[in-house]
Amino acid sequence: MGIVKISDQMHENLRLASTALSRSINSQAEHWMRVGMLAEMYPDLDHREICQMLVRAELAGGLDVALAARGELDSKPATPATGVAPAARTRKQPH
Repeated sequence: MGIVKISDQMHENLRLASTALSRSINSQAEHWMRVGMLAEMYPDLDHREICQMLVRAELAGGLDVALAARGELDSKPATPATGVAPAARTRKQPH
C-alpha cells in the first residue's frame, strides 16, 4: 500500500461522495480509480457496462489489471434473461 497525494478539493469531493455512498474515503477513491482506469482501457463502454464488468471481476476473484490491459476481460454486460454474458464482444458504433 502506498500514499497518493491529492488536492484538498479532491479530498473534499471524495469525502462527500464517500459519505453519500456509504463508503470509506479510501474505498471511494479506489472505486473512482478502477472506473477511470477501465474507462480509459475500454472507451467504448458506458458507466453501467463498466460497473457490470467490475461486479463480474469481483465474482471471479477481483480485478486483474494485466487481463484488462490485454483486453481479456469480458466487457459485455450479462443478458437480463440468462444472466450470462454474450460470447462475442461488439463495439458501439459512433453516432
